[in-house]
Amino acid sequence: MSDITATSTLDTSGKCCPMPIVETNKAMKALGLGDILEIIATDTGTQKDIPSWCERTGQTLLSMTEESGVLHYRVRKDR
Repeated sequence: MSDITATSTLDTSGKCCPMPIVETNKAMKALGLGDILEIIATDTGTQKDIPSWCERTGQTLLSMTEESGVLHYRVRKDR
């Protein structure tokens, strides 16, 4: 697991596209600049969706790891 400390955690386990991105977008709006959101997901589509969303919205994907079928992302709010 990454040693980057998250400010907030969003668990989207069991949810399918588009809900992980919809919920990520909402959660990021509630954070301040520089805050880090940890996103937990089981939808493998997020492996493409989260990096693409970060690129489109100007956020920084700090890490992406997988452990026993569970995906963990850490995203820094830059905008």
